[in-house]
Amino acid sequence: MTESVTLTPGQEASGGRAIHRVDRLLHAIERVTAIASGLFIFGLMLVGVVQIVGRTVFNMPIFGYIDAIEMSIAVFAFLAIAYCERMNGHVRMELFVGRLRGRPLWIAEAAGQVVGLFVIAVLIWYGWDHAMRAYEYGDSTIDAQIPWWPSKLLIPFAFALLFVRLLVNLIGYIRLAADGTAEPVAVPLISDVRELARGEASEAGALESSDTARGVDNRRIGE
Repeated sequence: MTESVTLTPGQEASGGRAIHRVDRLLHAIERVTAIASGLFIFGLMLVGVVQIVGRTVFNMPIFGYIDAIEMSIAVFAFLAIAYCERMNGHVRMELFVGRLRGRPLWIAEAAGQVVGLFVIAVLIWYGWDHAMRAYEYGDSTIDAQIPWWPSKLLIPFAFALLFVRLLVNLIGYIRLAADGTAEPVAVPLISDVRELARGEASEAGALESSDTARGVDNRRIGE
């Protein structure tokens, strides 16, 4: 994940401070979209409970429930995609890149960002065109006749935010490739499998419980 680092004057001169500020500003926007996505998923879960209870107990299902579910897919599938990239949460194939170190690693990562920028730019273009076509033709859901364009417009918006994130990543990787002594700033770092598992276990409280139990066993042995 992207880490907050303390930069030396020399590293600040190489652009580290500026890219770090841009990263923090962008991350604030990404956090808002991620929180909005999480709250929407939670609200959707509550609506699902109401739908099940209303349909089975009172024989009163929510009108247009299926249509609303179809439209909501864009929210929890795309809205937090930039935040996930910032936190290095996407699935990566690191069989080759994971073996690289130093400047070759940063060059390979920069090349990957260029490819990603091209793909996302194409998706933004066609996503916007698709949303505008749905708006002009008045495309709507079959049952409740809910307009499709707001849901479809959310996709190019989410991809645009991801495009900016990939651009920031690219600048960060180019900076690292140009200056071999620079500290990584505003770039997702490859996480070691053991460190990642230990971090997840620590967040879940399992590691603390395991360490506590191990300490109790050690005391018992000492007794």
